[in-house]
Amino acid sequence: MSYVTFSGTKNNNICSSSSNMRKLSNMDDTNNVVADININKSKQIERRYEDYRRKRKRPCKAPVIPTMESTTGDTATASHGFISVIGRRRVMEDAIKVIPRFMAAKQQPCGYDFFAVYDGHGGMTVANACRDRLHLLLAEEVKEGGDHGLDWYKAMCSCFMKMDHEIGVAGGGSGDVDADNVGSTAAVVVVGKEEIVVANCGDSRAVLCSGGVAVALSRDHKPDLPDERERIEAAGGKVINWNGSRVLGILATSRSIGDHCMKPFVISQPEINVHGRTKSDEFVVVASDGLWDVVSNSFVCEVVKSCLQGHMRRNNSDNVKEDLTFKGYAAEAAAILAELAMAKGSKDNISIIVIQLNTNI
Repeated sequence: MSYVTFSGTKNNNICSSSSNMRKLSNMDDTNNVVADININKSKQIERRYEDYRRKRKRPCKAPVIPTMESTTGDTATASHGFISVIGRRRVMEDAIKVIPRFMAAKQQPCGYDFFAVYDGHGGMTVANACRDRLHLLLAEEVKEGGDHGLDWYKAMCSCFMKMDHEIGVAGGGSGDVDADNVGSTAAVVVVGKEEIVVANCGDSRAVLCSGGVAVALSRDHKPDLPDERERIEAAGGKVINWNGSRVLGILATSRSIGDHCMKPFVISQPEINVHGRTKSDEFVVVASDGLWDVVSNSFVCEVVKSCLQGHMRRNNSDNVKEDLTFKGYAAEAAAILAELAMAKGSKDNISIIVIQLNTNI
């Protein structure tokens, strides 16, 4: 498996100040429903993106280099692509994990595909520890379940709890890390032939496009959500508006792995969603809030669908194959979304996984 690299010396594929990319970014309408988007609007997206590519003049400060990953053979997904960029931040605190054919089970002979986005804060240590360990803990939980069938709620909650415990005991495997002040969100998506399992802790997000409609598979754990605020206050904490709602005026998410100084107000318990797959399910986008803070669910689905249909392309470079088959379009979609987020003014790290569920899009 190849991982996304970040280079400040070679690829000039993004210029966030481009006026033409802003035209594309300004098309985002949070009230739009993807099902209502017609062919003319799709062509308009493509024309504006092409115009941006042709007229880009200034060098890029934050190049995006997508992976060209694809799944083949008897797997639960048709293809996938992912990308992770530092954006306008000084340090990279996001991490991504992708494992095709992650594990097999009697219910799913071809196995499950594992995808996860971890958005760290206070440092990269917890996000990197989750990247290296959480999928292994999940596999152990599933194995311990034996022949009794998969209890996804139990397995996910248990592996998140164990991950949080490991962070607290060993600082994510590094003895010189203050785990009390470092944490990470976790958006985990496990895809089988018959189901999509989402476990989310924090404000990263997973969105499904089904029949042309954007469907959120997770919700952002923000301190100002009524039930989250009630839970925090019941534990003796407070939600303070300090540049947005924050737990104790510090943390902008109400759930995370790590952040032990914020417990019991900030918890590591994920919310689980098991979605039965249908023929109309097209793709899933999992991303950190560097994307979702500036681009709506519906517009993300709109752009990805156009990419997967082969209508939108980035500039070819030494880092991107020139003769992409449909299996490369997911990586193209992830890269275009990262460019779009930067053009919309995202100031955060941006990590995106595009998971194509079928080829009939």
